[in-house]
Amino acid sequence: MEKLINISSIQKSALNYLKNQPFPHIVVDNFFDESLARRLELDFPDFDANVWHGYNNPIEVKKLCNSWNAFPSQTFKVFSYLVSNKFAEELSKILYKSCVLYPDPGLHGGGWHIHKSGGKLNTHLDYSIHPKLRLQRKLNLIVFLNSSWSEEWGGKLGLWSNESPDAPGVLVKEISPKFNRAVIFDTTMNSWHGLPDPIQCPDGQYRKSIAVYYLVEPTQNVSDREKALFAPTDKQRDDKEVLELIVKRATSETASQVYEVGDDSK
Repeated sequence: MEKLINISSIQKSALNYLKNQPFPHIVVDNFFDESLARRLELDFPDFDANVWHGYNNPIEVKKLCNSWNAFPSQTFKVFSYLVSNKFAEELSKILYKSCVLYPDPGLHGGGWHIHKSGGKLNTHLDYSIHPKLRLQRKLNLIVFLNSSWSEEWGGKLGLWSNESPDAPGVLVKEISPKFNRAVIFDTTMNSWHGLPDPIQCPDGQYRKSIAVYYLVEPTQNVSDREKALFAPTDKQRDDKEVLELIVKRATSETASQVYEVGDDSK
């Protein structure tokens, strides 16, 4: 399986990993072997299939699935490799000198992600502490898998400056969801990211991606947040209902109240 991932491109891109702004990240095109990427794209279920867990509220409109039983054979094998100790160790060596990464075999918050027209994800910080493993989330790996995607439809992943753990700064970079493009970034640097502008793609087209996250031993004074912390858009800043929704979404005890379908994965 490792031969079907473009390790050399990861290594080349990683030369600037720690220097890239607004927080450490790399963009790797042709992440998978082309034929494998197309197989993975075809493995995605229909948008209306019953395997999805949905989010449909003013701060996030998307669906995801992290159930291993739902993955067809090829996707199952790929996720198995991406959450293996072997691949986690490979990433550790490539990106960091003294950081030991641990995979999350439960795909907490990961797996298949899909957005239709109108899909969005307000700028946010990911959860900090894994609710079961009690390890700190360190690294996101996202691979886009729609071979028909057009730039004019939007869906770019935005990266915001990281002056504060309470609110994003300015938009520094946007990354188009090009087919078979991977984005790898550090989530521990007040790493505000998202796609707050609703996607505008035709019916039958979807922004598809797979996501895997890697963990580390918690650092001192780390936030104990178990859920994502969202920021309101400019138009939502004075919307009391949205601000209350954000508080509920960021709190483990109340987060399930904002889900479209019962799901506690992020």
